[in-house]
Amino acid sequence: MADQQPSSGRARGRSRGRGRASSGQQQAQPRRPGETAPAPRMPPAEPDPLPTPGRGRARGGSSQVPGSGAPVVQEGPREPPTGQMAALSMGAAGEGGLGGISGRSQQSRPSFGDPKTRPAHVVSKEGSSGTKLEVYTNCFRLKAEDRWLLYQYHVGFNPMIENPRARQAILRFHSEILGSPLAFDGMTLFLLRKLEQPVTKLRTKRKDSDAIVEVTVTLTNELAPTSPTCIQVYNIIFRKILAFVGMEQIGRHYYNPKTPIMIQQHGLQMWPGFITSILQYEKDVLLMADVSHKILRLDTVLDLMTAIYNKKPNTFQDEVTRLLIGEIVLTSYNNKTYRVDDIDWSKNPSNTFAKFDGSQISYAQYYQDAYDRKIIDMSQPLLISRPKKRDERRGMTGPIHLIPELCMLTGLSDAVRSDFHVMKDIATHTRISPGDRVNTLRSFITGFPKNKDAKEYCDKWKIGFENEPVKIAARVLPAETIHQKTAKINYKPSEAEWSRELRGNALISTVNLNDWMLIYTSRDQGNAMDFKQTLPRVAGPMGITVREPKMCALRDDRSETYVNGIRNNLTSSTQLVVCILSSNRKDRYDAVKKFCCNESPVPSQCIVSRTLSKKQMLMSVCTKICMQINCKLGGELWAVEMPLSGMMVVGIDTYHDSSSKGRSVGGFVATMNKTLTRYYSRCTFQHSGQELIDGLKVCMKAALKMYHEINNALPQRIVIYRDGVGDGQLAAVVEHELPQILDTVKALGSDYDPKVVVIVVKKRINNRFFMQSRSGLSNPPPGTVIDSVVTRPDFYDFFLVSQSVRQGTVTPTSYNVIWDTWGLKPDYVQRLTYKLTHLYFNWPGTIRVPAPCLYAHKLSFLVGQSLHKAPHLDLADRLYFL
Repeated sequence: MADQQPSSGRARGRSRGRGRASSGQQQAQPRRPGETAPAPRMPPAEPDPLPTPGRGRARGGSSQVPGSGAPVVQEGPREPPTGQMAALSMGAAGEGGLGGISGRSQQSRPSFGDPKTRPAHVVSKEGSSGTKLEVYTNCFRLKAEDRWLLYQYHVGFNPMIENPRARQAILRFHSEILGSPLAFDGMTLFLLRKLEQPVTKLRTKRKDSDAIVEVTVTLTNELAPTSPTCIQVYNIIFRKILAFVGMEQIGRHYYNPKTPIMIQQHGLQMWPGFITSILQYEKDVLLMADVSHKILRLDTVLDLMTAIYNKKPNTFQDEVTRLLIGEIVLTSYNNKTYRVDDIDWSKNPSNTFAKFDGSQISYAQYYQDAYDRKIIDMSQPLLISRPKKRDERRGMTGPIHLIPELCMLTGLSDAVRSDFHVMKDIATHTRISPGDRVNTLRSFITGFPKNKDAKEYCDKWKIGFENEPVKIAARVLPAETIHQKTAKINYKPSEAEWSRELRGNALISTVNLNDWMLIYTSRDQGNAMDFKQTLPRVAGPMGITVREPKMCALRDDRSETYVNGIRNNLTSSTQLVVCILSSNRKDRYDAVKKFCCNESPVPSQCIVSRTLSKKQMLMSVCTKICMQINCKLGGELWAVEMPLSGMMVVGIDTYHDSSSKGRSVGGFVATMNKTLTRYYSRCTFQHSGQELIDGLKVCMKAALKMYHEINNALPQRIVIYRDGVGDGQLAAVVEHELPQILDTVKALGSDYDPKVVVIVVKKRINNRFFMQSRSGLSNPPPGTVIDSVVTRPDFYDFFLVSQSVRQGTVTPTSYNVIWDTWGLKPDYVQRLTYKLTHLYFNWPGTIRVPAPCLYAHKLSFLVGQSLHKAPHLDLADRLYFL
């Protein structure tokens, strides 16, 4: 039912896109991958930082320790950074100290401390309404000795030892005193036993000289099993266990490259793996595990470059830059991932870089010596991956140079995502039923004790995991009654969908279509006439009158022809522009939307011609389009019972602007009536380095002003759902966005003191829930609430399964109430949230998030993908962005 958009960006409702960066170097003439690059005309104004071959940085903090049996090689042009060697991933057994663990350095250790956001007045966050239901989750209890304690020591070296491997070797030398197991990150040491003295002095003679190194080991803390630092060590230990059972870290997760799933017909392979984390939940420390797949393309980046050259030799470099910048590649020699930030067309594998001793080595020779990889194409350009801020903190300064021949692209291109057949074949492997998912996780957990090394390692640390997933007492909220103008609909609770029941019913409020325009090419005249005749037939039962449109046939389908056709026929009384597009080309769609949303504000509806070509489906298609048009003109389709008046619900989401690197769009949508079915919307822009949505005050003030104009009063209750908050961003929302909201409210007058509730919404979570049915494990029904056991003690949070899926495992949504001056009971927060998932007018059923959140996403997506500037305010009181 959505306005038909081109399949670019990430159009399937995903809440994040990726901006494209431009290449830092361009040449006038295209160069085939294999052709010699011309010498640069002038040397650079400043010397570039020393380049690093692609050995060091991996997304997710993976260290680059050679595997067992790997030759000792020159590692690059500079000393390995301490923080990198202390990454959270594990090397082979025996590396990184006696216990085989190497953690992050003290300065770069990730914070486990999301801010405590549970309001002080919340004694219990568990609700009581609904039907009780027992569910399983993908969590397993960690087993440790009752008196398990971790002792934390600071380790000092005199003189200071810069090389982290040398520090670890020194500690290994003193294994009889320190004991085993241990975890050491270069500065901080963790032991299971307490040393005899609070301060232990050790002396070591260096192998490379007669110098004596004094080591001081000082006790700094005794840590309980539930302390944040202990939780961090648990995760480090578990990553070591995963390495023992043959898993390899790629990005943040672990995969098994030895058992790939080949999809040869599409040139893809998938590595099976797992997403894992150990956290303190309400009462227990739990391991959360879920099935994951890493999708890789079988061809290399060089293969892609060659294919592009054969198709578009005249624009070869531009096309390669457009497709590769921002993509993630995996290096075949060490299974590490890197982001492509640029392409150096002036360099190739025969170029050299400086080693530690000042001598030169070519990139080709480096990869031959280090990884036994012979470079075939000596004329290919080099990919550049620049260190991120966290990498710079670890000591990485120069760019990493990668060889396209040794890199594979990860993930799926936009073209592949829009290919139904490819996605269907992928889904046969990734869309796992609840029963199969739990069986896979059980095998995963029970497999550790069967591995000798993993079992010995667990025994050393005196920990283990229960074999069965955790059970939880959940509840199923009652189904809602859908209200239309003259009808009430009671849908089937297990499906939460009411498309059949809508047929023939009058909508709550309608806008007659008296003055509208239909734009089409001469080639699509037949489809245009069919649409013109069918739309009034389906609109009548809904209560909508559709008059004859102004017909405009175009001579061709160029973008400017569509825009000129609209411009030449638009009048001040035009209510709607309908464009029948010959294809789903993005530039054509964008041109229409820019004109109708920015230059001459008027609601617009784009329809791809082939959608109207299936005559047996025409009535159904036109019905959906008619309902969407009614929303864009300010009408309402259905509602659910909302017992309270004087309430405004706000949805906020962000989306990256595809036209500008580092810029994001914030969508802001607020309800304007008691039934929460009429909306006012604004958007704001932010750049990298800015706090999230700095323009929130402007949006909030405008929404409150409009609410007052419509209702002759300000809202007494404001409920804000903030979507699009990534990991680690919760503190920014609490410290920056929340004060903006509260300051805006206070600024309206000392006598205005509404009750404010702010709820953070998270869709990208790995928690899953299952229920026992007659046929085995299945998905819990829509309306299932989980508010205990796997929630966080410092949060006022709950999980809600709000929609039904026919295949695979349903994904719940996490809600965290971070501010509440209303004093809402858990039951009301949960019921309100579930009600709001019924009110997204583009789908006659429940959705994953409250409707205002998805409306905010649709707005930010339209602006970030097509408009790239704020829409005209004349459209702000309608859902024109559907």
